[in-house]
Amino acid sequence: MARVVITNQRLFIDGVSLLWLVIRGCGRGQGRRAPKTWCRRTLWNKETRAAGAIRAGGDSSLSRHGCRCSAASVEVLRCVVQAVTRERDMKSRVRKFAVGALAAAAGMALMAPAAQAADKFKIFLSMSYIGNDWQAEAANMLNALAAHKNYADKVDLQVQVAGPNAQKQIQQINSMVQAGAKAIIVYPISPTALNSAVKNACAKGVVVIAYDSIISEPCAYNVHIDQKQWGTKSAEWLVDKLGGKGKVVMISGVPGTTVDTLRIEGAKEVFSKHPGIEVVAEANGMWSQAVARTELSKILATRNWDQIDGIWMQAGCYTANSMQSEAGIADDKLKPCAGEASNGGRIQMLPVGTKVDGANGTYRPMGAPRWSSGSQNFTGALALKLAVDKLEGKEIPALTDVAQNIVTNENIKLCAEGTWQEMKDGCNVFQPAIIPNPGWFASIYSDLTPEVGLNAALVAQPEE
Repeated sequence: MARVVITNQRLFIDGVSLLWLVIRGCGRGQGRRAPKTWCRRTLWNKETRAAGAIRAGGDSSLSRHGCRCSAASVEVLRCVVQAVTRERDMKSRVRKFAVGALAAAAGMALMAPAAQAADKFKIFLSMSYIGNDWQAEAANMLNALAAHKNYADKVDLQVQVAGPNAQKQIQQINSMVQAGAKAIIVYPISPTALNSAVKNACAKGVVVIAYDSIISEPCAYNVHIDQKQWGTKSAEWLVDKLGGKGKVVMISGVPGTTVDTLRIEGAKEVFSKHPGIEVVAEANGMWSQAVARTELSKILATRNWDQIDGIWMQAGCYTANSMQSEAGIADDKLKPCAGEASNGGRIQMLPVGTKVDGANGTYRPMGAPRWSSGSQNFTGALALKLAVDKLEGKEIPALTDVAQNIVTNENIKLCAEGTWQEMKDGCNVFQPAIIPNPGWFASIYSDLTPEVGLNAALVAQPEE
């Protein structure tokens, strides 16, 4: 029997949102301009409000943009909204409806037979800190890869979150081994704290692969960019922009992770070679736009923008530019900022006057001077691919050093729809109409993971 859950007016069956599966039946109308992804994403964002506006004949605000849903999708979506919003006290009816509607409209099984699950590789994802957009996207892409047609029959993926607690992550890894894990994909909170648990897992034949951050235990595999190089290159760009002198604010990431440690090390080595560069303030931003705003506000309580020449932020350049705009600083006077790959920050890099769909407030082209490079959100998905390869008897490298994708004002390129082909052709920032959250990370493309693209990062749906 499928497990049905209603929460915040969303309907979930065995953890899968029925609304999303129905929305998969929506796309653009013949001869119209709205991209399929935009139609689906707009429905997803508005959920029951958009769904409730759909009439049986397909007449809605979305139809003016050329969005069309199949008749079955429209009818099922309309009924789901009515069932959830008007008949919440009649859950048994909703359960019966949901199971039947999912089978009819989505055409897919919700539960694999026990015998089929037994034939799959039992793989666990062990996550540590998850309080930012990067972690959510990386987990989405990993889950999407597990759901891809090339892996769905091979992988039984289970996810556990320890938070920023090394001891809890150790306990979870030990439990995963006892539960029969064949492989464990890890975002480690520390490069060394997990070593004994990882060594124990390896001794029992479990494949352990860390992504983005590092595990130093020799039996573990690692997948990541060169984080020290990220710090070095970002700092070199900033020093060059400042002409070798100026007051710099540094906003770092999650303390204790190798990502944060190596980036700071690389940046400070560069700054130390230039006597004219003065680091006047430092704070932990936790790779979060919200935390970055809080920490910058504290710094600005003791000095104003005129006393800051440049900003080095692991995440938060979008926020820094927005705060300057709120303070009355003109677009052409924004401080140079070297940092991560948030979509909002990259939209701000586009030349003033660039036409984008959905621009609003400071989420708009500003010509902001930027260096932007992501920690590559697909590394978790790539780690899962490598784990399956290893379990199937193939050799994999101890270290997969993923290439950085550095974006500056010289090579920023707007994606029209965010298709795989567009990203392959070099686009690296997405329309605000498609990505309403400016803190969302745009560093999702890799030719190593063609199974996952924009929809994977957004809602854990693989490429077809």
